[in-house]
Amino acid sequence: MMVFVLLLVIAAIVLGIVGAVADGLFYLLVIGVVVFVVALALATARLRRAGRRPVR
Repeated sequence: MMVFVLLLVIAAIVLGIVGAVADGLFYLLVIGVVVFVVALALATARLRRAGRRPVR
């Protein structure tokens, strides 16, 4: 799961850089930001779930 989150973060960075540098591709920057937010949400959900231990 964390590998998937890392791949999402890398994809968001690449999309953000391409969207910021390329002329007329601002929508890629927006998509990169959305992908980054989704990756953060997944990582947060994973960490919260992993922090809880079953009660015996």
